[in-house]
Amino acid sequence: MPPQPPPTKPNKFYFFYGHRKPSQNRPTVRGGLFSNRQTLTPSKPKTTEPFDIQKWDPHFLSNPNRPSPPSPEASFSVSLRLSPIARFIVDAFRKNSYKWGPPVLTELNKLRRVTPNLVAEVLKVQTNPTLAFKFFHWAEKQKGYNHNFASYNAFAYCLNRNNHFRAADQLPELMDSQGKPPSEKQFEILIRMHSDAGRGLRVYHVYDKMRNKFGVKPRVFLYNRVMDALVRTGHLDLALSVYNDFKEDGLVEERVTFMVLIKGLCKAGRIDEMLEVMGRMREKLCKLDVFAYTALVRILVPEGNLDGCLRVWEEMKRDRVEPDVMAYATIITGLSKGGRVEEGYGLFKEMKSKGHLIDRAIYGSLIESFVAGNKVGVAFDLLKDLVSSGYRADLGIYNNLIEGLCNLNKVERAYKLFQVSVREGLEPDFLSVKPLLVSYAEAKRMEEFCKLLKQMEKLDFPVIDDLSKFFCILVEKKGPVMALETFKHLKAKGYVSAEIYNILMDSFHKVGEMKKALLLFDEINGSNLKPDLFTYNIAILCLVDLGEIQEACVCHNKIIEMSCFPSIAAYSCLVKGLCKVGEIDEAMMLVRDFLGNVTSGPMEFKSTLTVIHACKSNDAEKVIDVLNEMMQQGCPPDNVICSAIISGMCKYGTIEEARKVFSNLRERKLLIESDTIVYDELLIDHMKKKTADLVISGLKFFGLESKLKSKGCKLLPS
Repeated sequence: MPPQPPPTKPNKFYFFYGHRKPSQNRPTVRGGLFSNRQTLTPSKPKTTEPFDIQKWDPHFLSNPNRPSPPSPEASFSVSLRLSPIARFIVDAFRKNSYKWGPPVLTELNKLRRVTPNLVAEVLKVQTNPTLAFKFFHWAEKQKGYNHNFASYNAFAYCLNRNNHFRAADQLPELMDSQGKPPSEKQFEILIRMHSDAGRGLRVYHVYDKMRNKFGVKPRVFLYNRVMDALVRTGHLDLALSVYNDFKEDGLVEERVTFMVLIKGLCKAGRIDEMLEVMGRMREKLCKLDVFAYTALVRILVPEGNLDGCLRVWEEMKRDRVEPDVMAYATIITGLSKGGRVEEGYGLFKEMKSKGHLIDRAIYGSLIESFVAGNKVGVAFDLLKDLVSSGYRADLGIYNNLIEGLCNLNKVERAYKLFQVSVREGLEPDFLSVKPLLVSYAEAKRMEEFCKLLKQMEKLDFPVIDDLSKFFCILVEKKGPVMALETFKHLKAKGYVSAEIYNILMDSFHKVGEMKKALLLFDEINGSNLKPDLFTYNIAILCLVDLGEIQEACVCHNKIIEMSCFPSIAAYSCLVKGLCKVGEIDEAMMLVRDFLGNVTSGPMEFKSTLTVIHACKSNDAEKVIDVLNEMMQQGCPPDNVICSAIISGMCKYGTIEEARKVFSNLRERKLLIESDTIVYDELLIDHMKKKTADLVISGLKFFGLESKLKSKGCKLLPS
């Protein structure tokens, strides 16, 4: 028996051989010399206190996203993927709050040397572009150091990752200046970055620099990438110029090259050029397959280029490529929605004769188009074909057919079809009942109308909201008179709302029937309904048009009491009405109130304050300059601007300067003679009012008002 060798003594697991044995007082080194050090502490048992309702904080529990302090493991999640020295560098950045300075340099100088691969490793995880820039240039100052391609590429990725892509584009010049001419790979990285971000012009800039400045000729793959990026970002002409360079370099087109050009020309609607490229592809490589042709059809249909779509279809037949279901569905749907339903129906028959499985969406698009063309009979034939094929019609198909029957005054059949949709459990919506409601209202068949409303209530329709939509449609289609007659019948049944009143009032205001609109306003005030903001806005417009300014101001105050603000149209109308009756101070106060409550008002209101400010100089020329500037911006002087001139000159200037402004406007034919006379009278009256106000204020200040009243003076206000 041979002698056995003595047993080998196992190596101790020191730093060189592996991890130390964890203990409380001996830190464990994981990974190497420059790694993070963790001290193991004995875990303390967690004690849970009993729940006390008095100490319960609902706000703490209702905020599940409360930020928690980051754990040490999460802080070093990035560092754990790095080498020990790279981890040391990243930790040095972290300890100094990612700010470059003497503390960071002190830590880096502890290292004997930083290699280019180490620089690349650090830059791959760096998210601070300024710090990355400083570190990159610090590394190249080392004696005998030269960056390699990996460090340059990592720096480019870092800059692009932090949206400094313009700086990344300058790296080829930096490489060339440091004696490291860029290769195709560096330009490919930049092109891929810009292409993924959708920056087509940047792609062309890098390509032009690559080819013309550095003399690097791209491969076919990179040419395809450049052209594809330019086509996707809508720069087809630049893509074609790149293709010309492609041919000058003597390269041979691939299938991808042709498809990029074909899709770009197809999207731009240049069908003749596209067919020419397809012909070259057919001669040099191969024919397009069904997927490529389907992709072209799907590009042309959304663009509305149906003629080009049919030419592509003919080209597909010429190549004896059999269309699939997707190709048929795309072109039939496009032709139907584009108003060429007969051609789409012919392709539908061709598709059916070939035994393809026809999707329900194809039936739906054809039925919708035939109903729009008043060919309801053909639409019903398609419905029968749909049912016989084993499908069940969806709600959109039923809605189209109901509308088609109502357009042909076949309301009874439309109602029966509505009942069928209810029995099939399709949950009809407002589009299902809208044609029926309009037809009943036009025929004044209010009993059937109310019967349908009751059925809608049973089906959980929001009846009042749907009636508001219905009256919008009825007013647009038949005018406010018929809508008001229908509303009177519904009001007796209790189908009323403030929104319906608003729709009717607005419709009467638009046709100039202000009194009828105000009758509805009085009616809503006398009912249990509460007028809303829109109600008062319409009332202000109607009252100002009738000259009832005081009542319009009451409506304005009601809006303010609601903690709301009138609409721009109501504000503008009320200001003009106040200016028209000579209440200039109130109008200017309303302008200031309006500009203080909205973000953007009409130009005439903004110019009003500018005119008043110019009047402080008591110089007609400055006011005229402001008016000229207004007219250059498309705001000619109107009633509000002229009232602002009167207000400003009476407060800060003189009557003579105001008359100079109005004379200038009359000489330039911006005011007619009669308006000039009216504004002159308003100017005098307003100045008298201002003077009287000053006299009364003086009497009050010196305490003479009570003495004058005691002596029987009746001129002073009570």
